[in-house]
Amino acid sequence: MQKWFIILFLCFSLNAVAQEKIGITEEDYQNDRIEMADVMRSEGKIYVVVGIIGIIMGGILLYLINTERRIAKLEEHLNN
Repeated sequence: MQKWFIILFLCFSLNAVAQEKIGITEEDYQNDRIEMADVMRSEGKIYVVVGIIGIIMGGILLYLINTERRIAKLEEHLNN
């Protein structure tokens, strides 16, 4: 019964359209501005985004360092 549900859902998912196809024009190739970044920079929000990314990366780095220390202690304990 589960196999039939999986096959049924796969058939429906193949018919799903995720995005509408938009044609690329010559104007798109000429665009050298990133409007979202310009707006965020003008409003001062870009610094908030950079700060949050920095905090997340710092947290990941601290987690990896802490995990490495624990693994080193376990390896040392195992070797003794």
